[in-house]
Amino acid sequence: MGGVQNYDYDFIIIGSGFGGSVSALRLAQKGYKVLVIEKGKWFNAEDFPKSNWNLRRWLWAPLMKFHGFFKVTLFRHVTTLSGVGVGGGSLVYANTLPIPKKTFFESETWAHLADWEKELSSFYQTALKMMGTQRNPVLKTGDLALKQLAEEIGQADQYEPTDVAVYFGEPDVTVADPYHGGEGPDRTGCTFCAGCMVGCRFNAKNSLDKNYLYLAQKQGATIKAETEVYDVLPINGENGKAGYRVKWRSSMKIVKKKGELAAQNIIFAGGALGTIKLLLKLKKKSLPHISDRIGMGIRTNSESLIGITTFDKDTVFSEGVAIGSIVHTGNDSHLEPVRYPAGSGFWRPLMSPLVHGQNAFIRILKVIADYLRHPVDNLRAYFVSDWAKKTQILMFMQTINSTLRFSKGLFGMKTSITKGERPTSFIPEAKILANKYAKIVNGKATALITETLLGIPTTAHILGGATMGKDESEGVIDKNNRVFGYENMFICDGSTLSANPGVNPSLTILALSERAMSKIPEKNGKLKPAMTN
Repeated sequence: MGGVQNYDYDFIIIGSGFGGSVSALRLAQKGYKVLVIEKGKWFNAEDFPKSNWNLRRWLWAPLMKFHGFFKVTLFRHVTTLSGVGVGGGSLVYANTLPIPKKTFFESETWAHLADWEKELSSFYQTALKMMGTQRNPVLKTGDLALKQLAEEIGQADQYEPTDVAVYFGEPDVTVADPYHGGEGPDRTGCTFCAGCMVGCRFNAKNSLDKNYLYLAQKQGATIKAETEVYDVLPINGENGKAGYRVKWRSSMKIVKKKGELAAQNIIFAGGALGTIKLLLKLKKKSLPHISDRIGMGIRTNSESLIGITTFDKDTVFSEGVAIGSIVHTGNDSHLEPVRYPAGSGFWRPLMSPLVHGQNAFIRILKVIADYLRHPVDNLRAYFVSDWAKKTQILMFMQTINSTLRFSKGLFGMKTSITKGERPTSFIPEAKILANKYAKIVNGKATALITETLLGIPTTAHILGGATMGKDESEGVIDKNNRVFGYENMFICDGSTLSANPGVNPSLTILALSERAMSKIPEKNGKLKPAMTN
């Protein structure tokens, strides 16, 4: 992995999310000098907002001086929700860590590269342990309604509580690290406030800054926050054999501070949005040998997000963990109830009646018809006293291999369709299930207006774009996450997922990254004592 340069670091990792955090810990344990660069900021429990109405603390929009951890990105074919900050998506995700079904591992897009179910089995278990994962012990109103729905559709045996990365100790009681032999930070018991996705203010959520990144720092890794990488150049103009020069600038200041560092190895770990955007730019100049497949194979979990607002005055949905249960409605489909904490009604103004139709004109007519037929219900749903408290969001996911392509656009990236039908939120099964759920809780089904009027689905799971292949004609990286065309260059994040998991992908990103790092030898043949495995 070499060269004879004077390096600032052995490895520079761009991004501190699920892939970057794994890489940081495992490389530091192997004796390497590691730097993690993250464009977002550090967050402590007191930095998180009480509700998502506190936009400056919640949203990431630097031009507006919003320096939160939740980012919304609009494309022609999909709206994406992602995380920014030290810990990446773990700051904002719903803690759920499921292992995908067998169809994911056997997908034709990557099954020829390895027996993935066998290859990843031990790494899934390592990641589950590292994240402090356990079965959700408390089922709340939304979970119990989902259980009733599962029974009504004949899928009672397919209903189960979720496995989540949360410390379920005594509420509000702080204890010494319960996970990593005392080497991790103190933890505090979950209060079941449903605040997981607006930032855990009670130190109960097992985000990456409390395990992988925390331990990586104790092993000597450095984390440089509020910093954005804008260029990566091979030293001596070679293919990376001599290492890389990494140019960075501050990400949250009007007057940008800039600098440059040298590293023997580079790992891109900025997620499908960050990594692909940067590599598309660098392919034009600094890294021309990146595969032409960059930006291809973009997937979502074929999701549909539907809000169910109850009219029962005693029903409360804003209690529990963010996602406390799941029902597998078929071999390739899943339904989960998603919660926000009381007072978090940011999405309320963006909701409209749930309708389907072939074009915007038909859907607008259906919305108008719904308002005319059910004026009282629509008004009650819209003006409910506390939207988050009275609304259960249902997330329907499917394992479908339709794909998009990211390419450079005038103002960043743009999307186009490469395989299958365009992503859609108009999934008949999702609508049927939502209406059944609405009857159970005496509620009204609604959808985001961007979906109803524009037909653009919303996803929290944007994946792919730097997928695996047998060579550069088939993928951007090999099966061990090494970038084709360059030496000493890796990608470890959601952009490497080469098939659709159909469930929350965080655990799979962790497992793939664990596997990739296991292939890298110890520096000088020495391994630091592992704090945890």
